[in-house]
Amino acid sequence: MARIIYAEDDELVGEIVRDTLMDAGHAVGVIGDGVTALQVAKIKNPDLIILDCSMPRMGGVEVLRRIRNHQELFATPVLMLTARSSAVDERIAFEAGATEYLKKPFDPDELVFIVENILDDVEKRKESKKLPMRYI
Repeated sequence: MARIIYAEDDELVGEIVRDTLMDAGHAVGVIGDGVTALQVAKIKNPDLIILDCSMPRMGGVEVLRRIRNHQELFATPVLMLTARSSAVDERIAFEAGATEYLKKPFDPDELVFIVENILDDVEKRKESKKLPMRYI
């Protein structure tokens, strides 16, 4: 079970994502604006952060930039889940440090698949750091 923060100002989309990921066994908190999402992320240190690009008070890309500049959060994976579908928007998100980018409307099964892959990659990296070093 992963702890996930989802920043989304559309309540219906927030409920769909929350319910989809909770059904997959994760704990999900939905937050309605970027400033609050960043504040909560700093306190909770989640396993994954999902951001919409267009939110009140602070957009998702700016939240992402601040996450990547925060000492405790910089390595936290971030999935951008947004209606912005241009190649430019996607490139901006990846340049800011996004781990993955999923466009709305989305398939709930694809969302779960992407989230599970992100979390598996994080777990593999943690495990590889635990392996003892061998010298030849």
